[in-house]
Amino acid sequence: MLTALDIRDLLLIDRLELSLQPGLNVLTGETGAGKSILLDSLGFVLGWRGRAELVREGAEQGEVVAEFNLATGHPARAVLNEAGFDPDDGLVIRRINRRDGRKTAWINDRRVSGDLLRSLSETLVELHGQHDDRGLLNARGHRDILDGFAAVGGQIEKVQQAWRALGAATAAQHAAEARLKALRDEEEFLRHSVDELTKMDATVGEEPELDARRRLMQGAERIRADIVQAAAALGNDGAEGALSQAMRWMDGVADKADGQLDEPLSAADRAMAELGAALSGIEACLDMLRFDSHELEVCEERLFAIRALARKHQVAPDDLPKLLESLSIRLADLDAGAEDLAALNVAISQAKSKYDMEAKSLSAARINAAARLDTAMAAELAPLRMERAVFRTVITQGSDGAIGRDLVEFTVATNPGAPSGPLAKIASGGELSRFLLALKVCLSAAGSGGRTMIFDEIDRGVGGATADAVGRRLAALAEKGQVLVVTHSPQVAALGAFHWRVSKDVTANVTTSRVVALDPNARAQEIGRMLAGDRVTPEALAAAKVLMGGQSV
Repeated sequence: MLTALDIRDLLLIDRLELSLQPGLNVLTGETGAGKSILLDSLGFVLGWRGRAELVREGAEQGEVVAEFNLATGHPARAVLNEAGFDPDDGLVIRRINRRDGRKTAWINDRRVSGDLLRSLSETLVELHGQHDDRGLLNARGHRDILDGFAAVGGQIEKVQQAWRALGAATAAQHAAEARLKALRDEEEFLRHSVDELTKMDATVGEEPELDARRRLMQGAERIRADIVQAAAALGNDGAEGALSQAMRWMDGVADKADGQLDEPLSAADRAMAELGAALSGIEACLDMLRFDSHELEVCEERLFAIRALARKHQVAPDDLPKLLESLSIRLADLDAGAEDLAALNVAISQAKSKYDMEAKSLSAARINAAARLDTAMAAELAPLRMERAVFRTVITQGSDGAIGRDLVEFTVATNPGAPSGPLAKIASGGELSRFLLALKVCLSAAGSGGRTMIFDEIDRGVGGATADAVGRRLAALAEKGQVLVVTHSPQVAALGAFHWRVSKDVTANVTTSRVVALDPNARAQEIGRMLAGDRVTPEALAAAKVLMGGQSV
């Protein structure tokens, strides 16, 4: 609920503080007095796009502050929570328009964007007028209006869930089909490559081992002779034999050398062990160097085959096993593709059945609600002097979507026998106003979501009993929340719980608008003016008191 509106230096307003209440709040005044300026100011602070030049002549900046009281569960709380605000702190929106056109906004003293203001405003205020094209004239919004009347939010959520599930299943099927097509396009390559790699059966590290073995065999004959000579030099006919003979000589006289040969004998013994190790290594090397020409040929053939296969697939030789694994998986996917597609087709069929069931249930609920809405509208239109008009909610089948497959349009026939058609083409401006009001009354059972409803001269073009019927329906709407109405109708003004008069004042060639809260006496005078004109006659004053329900003045 809008509780306060503080305007400074905006258009014709130098300073205005307006305190609003629950119920029906009425603003009246002469044409051109500035009633629309209040709505422009409210729209400005809520981020609506409106007039480009708002700053009052002579001022550097204009400012509007709007305060709202948010009930528990108010939709604005979700918007504020998502933006990082604590709604329990209340809601104060402040926006400044500087002379150079720059605009700055704050929520609870924290700077915010115009986009956030506009998102928030959708949960705070509904603005309706004679040319309101966001509701009745825009057929794209008719389904939302019907859904609000039908209270089918839970069913819509089920349809949305089924639609998302169907979308996911369809996307999975398309992805699988694309993947399978790509695999089929390279099937011949996959099968040949897997067969070729399997037969090669290369292992990690095999290529460098083969290369080292090949180089060793290529140089074996040249180095083998030297190694054989080294073995002879270290063997029994060489160092090992000589050392063994020396050890026998020393051992034979050691007991006569008073221990002087003990250390040389130990050293010789260690040398003999090292010679043995050296000879063992040389013999192992000679064994490794024993090969024939066929062995070298086989080694080279496999080495070159591995390298050629690696070049063909543009990978390192050690990556051939990993490549085989990868291609084998793709080939397995290809072989299993048809089975996977069959399973996905079953999933899509099940998802379609689920969506169809939920969409049909939602359609049935909408059809039922449409009949109830048409009946309710007929009952509301009669007191508004439109008893001959026929309001009909037409539901046709469209494409499947996230909120069902129904297309909804409100049609009217304003006179018996006349063809029905879209509201925008059939109804006049005054008739549209009454259709809108009747619809709002019908929808009031579903609540307004805590929004303040503003009606801008919705009673234009009607008078007498019709204006009284309009006023009573506005008052009925206000019983469940807050309604702000700008009106020229005394019948409507007389039903207000709170009444403000907007007037224009010219001082020293400077025009300003003033808004004054009216007490019962002042209200009677204002309603009398609306009845009689500038000169309020006793008869007009008496008529005003009758309209006000006999309040003392």
